[in-house]
Amino acid sequence: MTPGQPVRRRDGDLLVTGHALYVDDFREPGTLHMAVLRSPHPHARISSIDTTSAMSVRGVRAIVTGKDVQAAIGPVPHWFDPANFGGNTSDFPALPVDEVVYAGQPVVAAAAESKAQAEAALAAVRVEYVPLPFVTSVPEAIREDAPLVFGRWDRNVALGDTISFGDAAGALERADHRASDTFSIQRYQTAPLEPRAYLARWGRDGRLTYHCNTQSPHQMRGNLAAMFGVPEPHVRVITPKVGGAFGHKFHGYPEEPLVALMAKTCGAPVKWIESREEAMLVGAREFEHDFEVGFMADGEITAIRSKVWSNVGALGAAGGWPMTVVSAMTIPGPYEIPNTECSYEVVVSNKAPWNGARGYGKESAAIVLERMVEMVAERLGMDPVAVRLRNFPPPEVFPHWLGGKRLDSGNYAVVLERAVEMSGYRERRRACRDERTDTTVFGVGIGFELTPEGGDWHGGLLRGFDTSTVRMDPSGDVTVLTGVTSPGTGNETGIAQVVAFELGVEFRAVTVLQGDTDTVPYGFGNSSSRSLNLGGASAALACRELRVKLVAAAAYTWNVPGETIHFRNGRVGCDGDASLGMTIGELAYAVYTAPMPVRELMPPQLEATATYWPANLDHDPPGPGGITHTPYPTFPYSAHVAQVAVDVETGLVKLVGYDAVHDCGTVVNPMFVEGQFHGAIAMGLGGALSEMNAYGADGMLQSTTFKTYLPIRATDLPDLRTDHVVTPSPVTLLGTKGAGEGGVGGALAAVMNAVNDAVGQVGATLRRFPARPPAVLAALQEARR
Repeated sequence: MTPGQPVRRRDGDLLVTGHALYVDDFREPGTLHMAVLRSPHPHARISSIDTTSAMSVRGVRAIVTGKDVQAAIGPVPHWFDPANFGGNTSDFPALPVDEVVYAGQPVVAAAAESKAQAEAALAAVRVEYVPLPFVTSVPEAIREDAPLVFGRWDRNVALGDTISFGDAAGALERADHRASDTFSIQRYQTAPLEPRAYLARWGRDGRLTYHCNTQSPHQMRGNLAAMFGVPEPHVRVITPKVGGAFGHKFHGYPEEPLVALMAKTCGAPVKWIESREEAMLVGAREFEHDFEVGFMADGEITAIRSKVWSNVGALGAAGGWPMTVVSAMTIPGPYEIPNTECSYEVVVSNKAPWNGARGYGKESAAIVLERMVEMVAERLGMDPVAVRLRNFPPPEVFPHWLGGKRLDSGNYAVVLERAVEMSGYRERRRACRDERTDTTVFGVGIGFELTPEGGDWHGGLLRGFDTSTVRMDPSGDVTVLTGVTSPGTGNETGIAQVVAFELGVEFRAVTVLQGDTDTVPYGFGNSSSRSLNLGGASAALACRELRVKLVAAAAYTWNVPGETIHFRNGRVGCDGDASLGMTIGELAYAVYTAPMPVRELMPPQLEATATYWPANLDHDPPGPGGITHTPYPTFPYSAHVAQVAVDVETGLVKLVGYDAVHDCGTVVNPMFVEGQFHGAIAMGLGGALSEMNAYGADGMLQSTTFKTYLPIRATDLPDLRTDHVVTPSPVTLLGTKGAGEGGVGGALAAVMNAVNDAVGQVGATLRRFPARPPAVLAALQEARR
């Protein structure tokens, strides 16, 4: 088994036939169901809560309020606390006692024999509120006289800082040309097919067993143990199949401890399944950018100065707000720009809190950078491809320090030129002007995206290393226990491919176990494209330790030098002597049963555990402002070309062509890489064209269903034509860079530039996403004034 082969997903048949088990498929006898009553106000004081009538509803077993929670458990631990960066922070109880800070915030929880009964009980709860002033936008929130989301803070900013290299102000003054603009990205999310799901049961021994579809089971275990004041080993977290995560299933939600508290209170298992309306409360990405670029007459970009504000909602304990920091850190992306100044502010408001989202702020940086490049090209009358090529670092300089990041490897020019060639970009650019009609304008745009991956963040349980155990049984079968988890991507198949290759066993002989804190080594789950980079690499290291024992055993058995031993297709052989051979199972059985006085075989146990931590990480303590250098070791990248048609009468944007080329380093399974790339592109296109968590003037979420959120559909997309270039990373064991996030930012940037190429023909500029008809018509009408 050689990595790089398109091996079918080993659990694919279970998934497509509906036999895979998700959290909601676990149905323990006597299970109760939890429902949550949520605030109808974006900001209000809680005067009183009366649950008397609710407790008389048939089937109800328990109702809890903020006071009950306060007496029973601690606050939800932060996924990453802004205080670690010197910012403002707050405690987040599972239920509030006296104040709500966003519409949809949990206020009361009920457990009953059915979900309907629990919801009926909540309908009978009487909560008296005193509405308070609220803010939902960045301009409102940062006014000096703005009502405060958190009364103890002096302003509605959790954190702010500037990341700079060189002298941006001086370089802007010295530049031949300067250009500036603004851009905003709407609040939208990942909308996984399976919403969040939790099932809690306390045993008679006081242990909590907790089924959930979290991305990080060990960190969930630690949170629950801390909140309930029990040792971590007294909590077992089990993550079965996950129907998509993308950051939506980072831990830090109030419902997590509420389910366990209800189970403890009722003495019975309790389940909670997030509804689609509840899932829509989870926000991400709402950014506003101001930026300025300085450049020379030959297209060299010499300086960038940018400011980004994020509207993270009412903060919360979950892991969304650091996307703001990552957005600023990612600049200048793939471009050799010596002078950069990137300021950011994490702004809080009375919207629901962010959680993580695929792209994790890097897509925001890509939009700004790609808009800048197009502005430079337009001002100078240059080909946008030529401007990019002028500012790319050449491949021979890698590994290469750029903007505080040590880029591992790449050939940006080759990837861009291949995407340009595949799409016929130059021909299409000329044809767009000729095909224009009275009602339709056509445009073509490029998006180039650099995606830092494998994040290792100081001060929180989000680290850039992970651990795997590889165990060979006397039969020769292999079990891998790994700390990384699968959000539904099939990374367990890729890990099995790596292990089969390292040990020379057949692929079908390898079983990969994940997501059970009682079974697997302590690990950090899935995020930042870490599964193969870290889970696969740590498994490979363990295999190499195991292989030393297997080589020693075969060499002793045959009395030959160890360097002549080889493993292939489930068999052991000896170079130069075809008469010597056995199955790996026979060799493993001999290790366990035959006396072999060989030092390398002591102890004679075919099991190894290894932890892998890639090179290229800066582990110096952060400075006064937080991060001074990137905590990312690898940097996959991609080039995208989008073609659109814009109806100038209706504002409708239609995507008519899409091409993209990707470099994620060594490819272990091309089918999975292709699937991840297509999925990331589709997620970016959804954000570019239609998807939005919309709020009304009353502070209430309006997009509570897919019909109002408008996720992109397969029928909205043309054929996505993709290709791959491989420049192995020199800083990872397997040469991989990560393939989970790349594509979101490139898609957003390519559509933005394509739409502006089209509407620019009538003097308009689109400065905000999504490119829904109202936004496009507003841009067209502004141009006509």
